[in-house]
Amino acid sequence: MLGPQLPQFNGDRALPHTVDVVVIGGGIIGASTALELTERGHSVLLCEKGMIAGEQSSRNWGWVRMSQRDPREMELMAHALRLWEGLDERTGHKTGYTRSGIVFTARTRRREAELAKWAEHLKDFDVEGKMLRSAGLEALAPGYGNRLRAGYHTPQDGRAEPQAATHAIASAARDKGAVIVTGCAVRALDVEAGRIRGVFTEKGRVNATAVVLAGGAWSRLFLRNEGVFLPQLKVLNSVMRLSPVAGVTETALWTRGFSIRKRADGGFTVATAGENTFDIVPDTFRIGHRFLPAFLKDISAVRFRVSGRWGIEAAQDRPWGAQDRTPFEETRVLDPQPSQKALRRALAAARDAFPALAQADVTQSWGGLIDVTPDEIPVISEVQARPGLFLSTGYSGHGFGIGPAAGRLTADLVTGDTPIVDPRPFRLSRF
Repeated sequence: MLGPQLPQFNGDRALPHTVDVVVIGGGIIGASTALELTERGHSVLLCEKGMIAGEQSSRNWGWVRMSQRDPREMELMAHALRLWEGLDERTGHKTGYTRSGIVFTARTRRREAELAKWAEHLKDFDVEGKMLRSAGLEALAPGYGNRLRAGYHTPQDGRAEPQAATHAIASAARDKGAVIVTGCAVRALDVEAGRIRGVFTEKGRVNATAVVLAGGAWSRLFLRNEGVFLPQLKVLNSVMRLSPVAGVTETALWTRGFSIRKRADGGFTVATAGENTFDIVPDTFRIGHRFLPAFLKDISAVRFRVSGRWGIEAAQDRPWGAQDRTPFEETRVLDPQPSQKALRRALAAARDAFPALAQADVTQSWGGLIDVTPDEIPVISEVQARPGLFLSTGYSGHGFGIGPAAGRLTADLVTGDTPIVDPRPFRLSRF
């Protein structure tokens, strides 16, 4: 496996006969949903085809941010910030969360104006934000801040450790009574008279009256086999880990050419800033037209390529039944090769900004496939055509930071409790 090394998760071996809710997917969204439901007294089975946090939940940047969010996500993210503050105590495990602050930078008047325009959205929330220049930026990014025109700083934003946080949440859910089975793919839904009656897994059938699909980049494939339409594509983001060195910013930074944040081990996570790779696959032609506005909004950040993913996804393009071996069993963990070309550019830009990084070793690099929707906000919704089926997917690269609150909202929909935010912007029917 090319991805980050993960702690051992001691899951359950046997499937229960009956539960209230089955959660499909062991990333931060699925784990947070399972924890919420279990704390409310519901019996829960979480099935993960591979390992807990094996895919994008352990491969992201680790940012926990309000800054530069889509306005439709901001109220939910405000809840998430409060939840992160108490997550270590709530779970009894370390997530690596710390309030470090985040700066998005500007080199031009146009970019500065964009940051200032976005800042208007903060007025409705108890979150501090401030435009910094010269000395203010230099204090947060020594040796680099004075090369920038401006930067928008949100000191209440923070960071956590992707390789620890989801494990902490899943472990807490299991400690409180959830059954969590890894290496167990859900093959199909059991639907009777249009309603959910359970699921068929590779290890057997389980009764349930509600199912939450939190399958990340796999969600569209699963739903297509069930006759449910979800417009979702995958985008590759590449990340590297550097060894510890002194003399580099403590504040997470997004700037032209790279992003950087300090890690709990003293090293740094560095990635491209806004550069993503789209592999041409069959779904590109089926639903790519729905993504054109998003592509055109920042066409310079999009890299299209033809790769081996065409053949992989074309081979998955077949129907299957509950007794058939599925693509989820054939690929337990999506573990794509990172773009080394993109990482070399990001590393060069980071070392130019912070010369001390020339002494840091690249200890690891990895790729992650992000589940994106046409409007770049998630689907958190019941499927009207399948009562009892709920989706929590399509987080478009924003899922890690918002995860604890997204799990709470998803659980609210499943239980019928008053939602923590208005769920209408996230409904599936918008497509």
